[in-house]
Amino acid sequence: MATKSIDLNCDMGESYGRWTLGADEEIMPRITSANVACGFHGGDPHVMRKTVALALRHGVAIGSHPGLPDLMGFGRRVMDVTPQEVKDYLCYQTGALREFVRAAGSDLQHVKPHGILYNMMEKDEALAVAAGEAVLESGPELILMTLASGKYDAACRKRGVRVASEGFADRAYNVDGISRCRPSAATATRRARRRSCGRCAKGSIRRGAGSGRCASGFRRPDRIPAAKGRSSRRAHGEASGGGSCDHARARRLRVVDATLGHGVPGQGPEHGATDA
Repeated sequence: MATKSIDLNCDMGESYGRWTLGADEEIMPRITSANVACGFHGGDPHVMRKTVALALRHGVAIGSHPGLPDLMGFGRRVMDVTPQEVKDYLCYQTGALREFVRAAGSDLQHVKPHGILYNMMEKDEALAVAAGEAVLESGPELILMTLASGKYDAACRKRGVRVASEGFADRAYNVDGISRCRPSAATATRRARRRSCGRCAKGSIRRGAGSGRCASGFRRPDRIPAAKGRSSRRAHGEASGGGSCDHARARRLRVVDATLGHGVPGQGPEHGATDA
């Protein structure tokens, strides 16, 4: 059976104060990269520190997961923001997490915008460009996670950003990308996902285009296959055509070809239709 090396990333550290969200302790050993919330949509300084420590304990690469300043709405509500405001939000949150990572003796690997901001950048090229510029200004070694074959991905590549294109193995796809507004998008059956592959083949999304797959901290740990081949040093940037990378925290994941051509077997429904 065909195999492909990909990265399995997951949104982590989204608890806040006395409110606990997700199953970080159980999921962290099963992934290769963690997208850590930075306080705007979830997370707080104490949760950020603990999540960084947990990731390093399991040899998981760390990235920031910046969102819109909407803690009550969990970063899932559209806001009227300018490109400069997006750059400031990404710089502010990534800087905060990066300091926790530095203090723990490691380096930040990537940036992955959260929730509705991720979707807004797919629809508004100016916001996508702002995200790319924010990452370049923060450090050319940083990798920006984008939706495979999307407009956001293309806009950032044109500007020389190190990009890691990702897909969502348990999402229903349309020709315009992930259908994340419909509740059914997060709970697609295997048959529906096969139909999505057919639609993707006719449209702008290439089957198996992503070099990474995203899960969620909400997910049941038994639905996420454990990462294999963790000793390899292949990074997002190399896998996605964004340039080679020898980042010490980058990992290579070997998974079995599944429903989405090169997806993750055994994936179950995710928690929401706008998570990124």
